[in-house]
Amino acid sequence: MNTLGIDALDTLINQLSKLPGIGHKTAQRLALFILKSEPAYSEALAGAIIKLKQETRLCTRCFNIAESELCSICRSPQRDNHTLCVVEDIVDVMAIESSNEYKGLYHVLGGVISPLAGIMQNDLHMKELFERVEKEPIKEILLALNPSTEGEATMLYISRQLKESPVRITRIASGVPIGSHLEYVDAATIGRAILSRQDL
Repeated sequence: MNTLGIDALDTLINQLSKLPGIGHKTAQRLALFILKSEPAYSEALAGAIIKLKQETRLCTRCFNIAESELCSICRSPQRDNHTLCVVEDIVDVMAIESSNEYKGLYHVLGGVISPLAGIMQNDLHMKELFERVEKEPIKEILLALNPSTEGEATMLYISRQLKESPVRITRIASGVPIGSHLEYVDAATIGRAILSRQDL
């Protein structure tokens, strides 16, 4: 709580501090910046947040962010529909796209298997992944999950479930450091890891 006793400021600081990576002190600085800024800026910021919530959704095919039923990647005729890159979250799609090395499709799981956090395979978009393997002309699945214990367990689960499938299963190379998150890895490293992917 700030010591000024201003409800509107307290409310904004409280909401900002709920954002990932934003602590109370940072939330205070952001709130004061917004307070001191021109009214047009705060109105534009509020409008952008509302527009994002109203005009975007999850792609019904891959669960990436979309403005219509399918995301721009799923709709693109230039993408290779024989390769499917499986990632944990939407930020990973953004990270891989910034490398300009991958031209296939994506499947966003929405997390990884983590029994300690109460997240099991049924809590993720696993069923939809396996359905895509059956129905779409996929020849390779590239597992690009974060190299954590949970990520490794999730990749192992997927590879075991698809062991009878003729689909080639690969994983990004170890150029991505263990324990890191794809969203924080530079584009060149991600690009090299994509190009040097390994069979699983």
